[in-house]
Amino acid sequence: MLKSILHYSKSQRIGIILLFLIIVILQGIYFFVDLKPSENTKKEKTTWLANQNIIDSVKLQQANYKPTIYPFNPNFITDFKGYKLGMSVEEIDRLLAFRKQNKFVNSASEFQAVTKVSDSLLKAISPYFKFPDWVQNKKNNYQHFEKKNDSKAEKVIILDINEASKEDLMKVYGIGDKISDRILTEKEKYGAFVSMEQMNDIWGLSTEVIENLNKHFKVKSAPKIKRININNASVKELSQFPFFRYALAKDIVIYRSMNGDIKTEDLSKIKGFPIDKIKIIALYLEF
Repeated sequence: MLKSILHYSKSQRIGIILLFLIIVILQGIYFFVDLKPSENTKKEKTTWLANQNIIDSVKLQQANYKPTIYPFNPNFITDFKGYKLGMSVEEIDRLLAFRKQNKFVNSASEFQAVTKVSDSLLKAISPYFKFPDWVQNKKNNYQHFEKKNDSKAEKVIILDINEASKEDLMKVYGIGDKISDRILTEKEKYGAFVSMEQMNDIWGLSTEVIENLNKHFKVKSAPKIKRININNASVKELSQFPFFRYALAKDIVIYRSMNGDIKTEDLSKIKGFPIDKIKIIALYLEF
């Protein structure tokens, strides 16, 4: 009986031997191989821990960060601007509805009457309200803005829009720091403005502001710009022109290859060409 229990087949004996070998190998690895973290890992961890105080201080500064508010005219508050100031959606909508009637608020009290903002919010933002000079000298409150022709008024000096500085632009009612930068950036993109109609393409300019710009500026002389030769330019060169996208540039080259040199009157025949801007675009092109 004992002999029958202790008797193993050949495959069983091989299995037992392999098991012992695996145990011996694992024990050898445990005793002779250093499994501790490498020195580089320790150094990286030490450096990370040393910078943790700096990271925590930056997070604390961001948590306590308060955006700088610059003086602004509350009549031109946008949805995003109102949100940043802490106004609710309903309060912003009341102001926008009031402005759609071509009416203006001319004091902090009028602003609160229209928007119904809380006293605490009004107290926080009203010090930054910037109204035009004529409002400060106005005797009767809550009157709507009206355009008046004054024979004794100072004569308006019309400047060339392509020579206007940031300070010149900010003198126009309704134009602040950001919008003046946007106008100058747009001018740099094209090299120069060729028409005051291009003001309509600048984001953030209301109809009233564009009217005021047209009173103070115009394109006085033919601007010095590098025109694009539409009959020789490649697809890549045409697609770099702000008015053209790659698909339109490709259609221009296809039309040119099939019909020969392009003339001004051919622009409207090109697929996808912005017909409403042909007169302006043509001034940037060389035929």
